[in-house]
Amino acid sequence: QVQLVESGGGLVQPGGSLRLSCVASGFTTGKYVMSWFRQRPGKERELVAFIINVSGKTRYADSVKDRFQISSDNETHTSLQMNGLKPEDTAVYYCGARHSSYNCEPARWGKGTQVTVSS
Repeated sequence: QVQLVESGGGLVQPGGSLRLSCVASGFTTGKYVMSWFRQRPGKERELVAFIINVSGKTRYADSVKDRFQISSDNETHTSLQMNGLKPEDTAVYYCGARHSSYNCEPARWGKGTQVTVSS
């Protein structure tokens, strides 16, 4: 069965860290663009970061640059290390995948994991 499953979300205080994990099953991600999106309360889903696995190139939203880091093992695991978390990072975080060397718009989505940043 082809699917993406996220984990690692939770409640964290401002300034804290979380590491989100996305596990792919039914396929390997070596020729995929893997991405993380988020949907904040009352907002549309937005791109957080993506990695082009064939090249290792990464891109980040300006709002998370220098705080978040995406990584991939080019097999089944993609992670998002989130440091210096702020209340405005509160959102449902989704893992996405597209078989491509340049297109970050996901063709597959996970169901999401909730991240809440609050004191």
